[in-house]
Amino acid sequence: MIAWRGEPFGDGTGVERWTAAAPCGVEVEVLTYGGIVHALRVPDGTGRVADVVLSLPDAASYAERSPYFGALIGRYANRIAYGSFTLDGTAYRLPVNDRGHTLHGGPEGFHRRLWAAEPLPGGALRLTLTSPDGDMGFPGELTVAATYTLGEDGTLALDFEARTDKPTVVSLTNHAYVNLAGAGRGDVLGHTLRVDADGYLPIDDTGIPDGAELPVRGTVFDLTRPRPLREGVTSGDRQVKAAGGYDHCWVLRPAEQPGQPRTAAVLHDPDSGRTLEVRTTEPGVQVYTANALDGSLAHADGSRYGPHGAVCLETQALPDAPNRPDFPSPVLRPGEVYRSRTEFRFPHLAAAATVPRRAAGGADVPATSDAAGPADGAEAPAGSGTADTAAAR
Repeated sequence: MIAWRGEPFGDGTGVERWTAAAPCGVEVEVLTYGGIVHALRVPDGTGRVADVVLSLPDAASYAERSPYFGALIGRYANRIAYGSFTLDGTAYRLPVNDRGHTLHGGPEGFHRRLWAAEPLPGGALRLTLTSPDGDMGFPGELTVAATYTLGEDGTLALDFEARTDKPTVVSLTNHAYVNLAGAGRGDVLGHTLRVDADGYLPIDDTGIPDGAELPVRGTVFDLTRPRPLREGVTSGDRQVKAAGGYDHCWVLRPAEQPGQPRTAAVLHDPDSGRTLEVRTTEPGVQVYTANALDGSLAHADGSRYGPHGAVCLETQALPDAPNRPDFPSPVLRPGEVYRSRTEFRFPHLAAAATVPRRAAGGADVPATSDAAGPADGAEAPAGSGTADTAAAR
């Protein structure tokens, strides 16, 4: 039985750190500040463990300097053009924080909030937050639950639910920076990435979708087969060069079963053998190759994060959808429930299930090979990234 244990994260900060471990050797730490995934320790095929997400050493560093490391993002992931949108005939103005646009819910988004934590049966940790009407300019009081569930096989699932008392727009995600070689161990340009998408959204020089979805075929955005990130990041493609790397949204193929997670992306590090599969109910995934990291931020062990020192795979509604009627609607209305599920799986662990892992005391511990899926006691969502009527639940 997987259980979460909580403890203070620093003296006098009011921030808690919650930790859970799976029998296969995966261990995760979540902070109540920002709902941050502070650590995600994953064995490779031989049992060697590395922390595969970028983090900062203390709460003050997260509050003062973090570029969304591991954080929950809301009310709206990605950008809303010029900090404005119109809903049901009413215009709303939002604070801008990125080249004249609103990024990740604004300067005081959910990544800077203190969430309340509650451990649940079945390896789950539920974080809750109430965002008042008018928060960062968004209409309606929004009540949010974000539940992290660690499965026996090492799968980390993230389920969102949200409700509102006025019509509003919602898109929630996690902003983990992933380096499968280990945080601070060089760049990820040698990692291969596959994205199950036939189209992507080109952007203007400020990161806003510029026109309609375009096909990936024949471009550096064609990741329908695994390709080293280096090929795209160093390609000289105008879109990629302007962003300093990938910072684009891929439009995922529709799920065979509506409302159920399907594979969005598969990331692989050839050196360590670690593989991350991201599955989601969302329509898009923003691939960001950590273009702005410059070595000024460091892990608690002192290792610094340089350019392309990680990649983010942010599952989400399409960027600027509140202003784009041609995109899937991000509108949530009273009486409806926003639901979204994303799973972070590590398929190399199943392949290496017969290889013993090395415990802290030096003894070999057999790995497990439980099938991936929701942990015991976790209910798969009936709807995701969409509004479902509460009466139907």
